Amino acid sequence: MVRVNILADALKQIVNAEKKGKRQVMLRPASKVLIRFLRLMQKHGYIGEFEMIDDHRSNKIVVELLGRINKCGVISPRFDVTLPNIEKWTNNVLPSRQFGFIVLSTTFGILDHEEARRRHTGGKVVGFFY
Repeated sequence: MVRVNILADALKQIVNAEKKGKRQVMLRPASKVLIRFLRLMQKHGYIGEFEMIDDHRSNKIVVELLGRINKCGVISPRFDVTLPNIEKWTNNVLPSRQFGFIVLSTTFGILDHEEARRRHTGGKVVGFFY
């Protein structure tokens, strides 16, 4: 069977391991988008350290879980979001204004919605976590 969306599979594995109470989870295969998404989650304190393991195929990532993730997922298709519409997307996807992030793919790279607003740019919606 062919994997269609690597990011969606990885985020679903993280949520399932988090619900089960695991301390770490192994994700494979790895991709550049997945690594940048995990860096964003790590920057905001939702996951701990993660380590790339080179297996001479498509690599593996071992992620330390902190128990802070309630939900994370992919928004597919990757809709275009302009700067004025970021607020509408946060209201529709996130449970509250105080926490959670929408991840956007912009010309500046993969950013959360707050950083995209600071840099005054829009982009395509990749996913969310809270």
